[in-house]
Amino acid sequence: MKIIRFLRGEKIQYGELVDGSVELLDGSIGAGFVSTGISLAVEEVQLLAPCEPTKVIAVGLNYKDHAAELQIPLPQEPVIFLKPPSAVIGPGQKIIYPSQSTRVDYEAELGIVIGKMAKNITVDKANEYILGYTCANDVTARDLQPVNGQWTLAKSFDTFCPLGPVIETGIDANNLGISLWLNGQIRQQSNTCQMIFGVEQLVSYVSSIMTLHPGDVIITGTPSGIGPMQPGDEVTVEIEKIGRLTNVVAGTKVAV
Repeated sequence: MKIIRFLRGEKIQYGELVDGSVELLDGSIGAGFVSTGISLAVEEVQLLAPCEPTKVIAVGLNYKDHAAELQIPLPQEPVIFLKPPSAVIGPGQKIIYPSQSTRVDYEAELGIVIGKMAKNITVDKANEYILGYTCANDVTARDLQPVNGQWTLAKSFDTFCPLGPVIETGIDANNLGISLWLNGQIRQQSNTCQMIFGVEQLVSYVSSIMTLHPGDVIITGTPSGIGPMQPGDEVTVEIEKIGRLTNVVAGTKVAV
């Protein structure tokens, strides 16, 4: 099931993509969805971020190939930080290059979308609390990311968390191809099987620290190949079985 959230006129609604059309859904992520029996053409709607998280929990250094790229040892437990809800944008929306930065990087990531309230969840029960998965771009002002591990400033600018285009349900997300394209050229290419901590481990670990609410998102780290974007660039995150999330970078880069 491919769940979307979209704007039609002045109303925000949920739907399911079915054979190129949109089947309207009633309900919410927390309460569940039922079909209305109403169908729309995809061209009639404007896609938004597929959920409205109360928080985005991000995982750093979670790919073996990325750790090797940075020449650092594998972490013994997940390295987590937060991105604010104000950073979230949807497909086709612009990533704004902040005036404070001289280098803004892309980071392709798998996003876990929580389906119901979760606290102290065991690994074997984690899948019961996952609604599905989406594509994410953990946009980062690299020059503002200090080495002391306090990454909030560099990761939290408005528009720095594109999500979408859908929430894909009912798949195993621990073995999916993940890639990133910059202006049509591939820059990242890996597989989620490279993750040091898998989906179920991450949901369990994060829920032991904070309560997860329906619609919250855990973005699960990026593979090797991170690099800079410039104003005017088009960046696409592609994850097998989920889809493609495309955004354009806007703004003016600060002269060095």
